[in-house]
Amino acid sequence: MLFAAAMIALGATGLVNGDLALAWQQVPIHRLPARTAIAYACAIIELALGIGLLFKRTRPSTCRVLFPYMVLWLVWLEVPGVALAPQDIGNWGSLGEIAIITAGACCLFAGHSGTGESRRHGFLDGSGGIRAARWLLVVALPMIGAEVIVDAVNAGDRVMQPWLQWWPSPMGWACLTGIGSIATCLALLLGVWPRFAATAEAAMLGVITVAYWAPDLYTGRTATTALIISFLITAGVWLVADTYRNVPWFASGRPVWKT
Repeated sequence: MLFAAAMIALGATGLVNGDLALAWQQVPIHRLPARTAIAYACAIIELALGIGLLFKRTRPSTCRVLFPYMVLWLVWLEVPGVALAPQDIGNWGSLGEIAIITAGACCLFAGHSGTGESRRHGFLDGSGGIRAARWLLVVALPMIGAEVIVDAVNAGDRVMQPWLQWWPSPMGWACLTGIGSIATCLALLLGVWPRFAATAEAAMLGVITVAYWAPDLYTGRTATTALIISFLITAGVWLVADTYRNVPWFASGRPVWKT
């Protein structure tokens, strides 16, 4: 439901602004003649996908479209930035964020893309799709963790929003969240408390979304888009965490490749 709500909000924002989602949907060809038309088309697709996820009858077909759409977003809009400027940690962080959302879409595809005879999607069906989503999350978490740490070191104690400046050692806390994402990656990779680690990561990102971006909504489009994307990232991690629901909270020996 959180994933669906965020997709609906992203689509609505795109329709209002007539543009893509800022840094998270940068078109490689910035002077593309059909940019506005593409932006509106993406907004309509995102709105339709969000609505489709809300209803049981439309959820399977929606998931079959959602996952390829996110893969296309990841490959077409994020990978070129890393390829052209691999020294820019921001490009890696943006790639990691969209990869996490894609991991969530992969979980939905694995669980809802069809049943019985209609499930003919190869290795992404069921447990195969869950493993793929977990691997994608493992790869993405160090990217966002490293970006947070580098940005925190560069910005110092000014890394926090003004209403959080009273917090002791803002840079230290920001670095701690980045370390937390990297630690979650290692926990999932090695099978050390994977359910607890993934759920804690989702909870941390949810707190950051509400505390860091929500109070800034009055400033306009940038904060609004950042809040929506942050909710999508949180939902992506949450969906992967839910794949461990049958694993005890503090069980070990369940590495990422086992379902």
